[in-house]
Amino acid sequence: MKKEHFSEKIFLSAVLLSVFLTLLIFCFMFILGLPLLEEGNFFQILKNPWDPDHLIFGIYPMIIGTMAIAFTSIVFAFPLSLGCSAFITVIGPENPGRFLKRLVQFMTGIPTVIYGFVGIFLLVPIVREVFEYGSGMCILSAGLLLSLVVSPTMILLFIDSIEQVPKSYLEAVDALGGSKVQKLLYVILPCSRQGILTGVILALGRSMGDTLIALMIAGNAVAVPGSVLDSARTLTAHIALIIAADFDSLEFKTIFACGIVLYLSTTFFALTIRFMGTRYMRKKW
Repeated sequence: MKKEHFSEKIFLSAVLLSVFLTLLIFCFMFILGLPLLEEGNFFQILKNPWDPDHLIFGIYPMIIGTMAIAFTSIVFAFPLSLGCSAFITVIGPENPGRFLKRLVQFMTGIPTVIYGFVGIFLLVPIVREVFEYGSGMCILSAGLLLSLVVSPTMILLFIDSIEQVPKSYLEAVDALGGSKVQKLLYVILPCSRQGILTGVILALGRSMGDTLIALMIAGNAVAVPGSVLDSARTLTAHIALIIAADFDSLEFKTIFACGIVLYLSTTFFALTIRFMGTRYMRKKW
């Protein structure tokens, strides 16, 4: 009992420390971004373009670029991740499935900069030659490469969700003579939809928070993109590029607006997961 009580205190302390650090980071960004609110520039920054020559320092193009790249990556990553997880757990043979799972686990440890180098020397030339438009450093290239970065996380979350489906449900399908595909479509996917949705939202947050892929592949154009073949700059890339500006300038202060937007977006996704999970459990019981 003493050991269990001690473990509970350790876990509770870890949770409280995480909450404290999270709030501390937000307070740090809020305090440093407070001059923007006091001067009434915060909302102007959110909706204005980026035009330093005319002293206009808006992050609207970066917000659009972040959303475009993040959602493009999810469009490609979701079917890939769902297919891999279904092959590993249900459809595929046991040995190839086990090998693929280990490969996915290995991919989670590959540094993002390695993906960036591969994208520059392999993916960007292919996109440029296939579409014959621009330099190849665009939203599509960044989204494709970012889909490879977030797919391992989605696959592992999907696998965990699929493995939690009660075995009695699967045995009932086998007893009725159902195929593996029928088992997947009519039993596994409906039962694991909450875990799948959680994986998608977490991957979306991961895509929005990535820096290196966007910095190396997206082209860093400060104009609002008109298509997926246009270059774009994300909020994280903007922070990395503007960090060396004059501390007292409005240009430098825009990075705190970027940080607040990213923080609130991530918080929104986390709360969405919690709300949907709670709602699903209420319906279930």
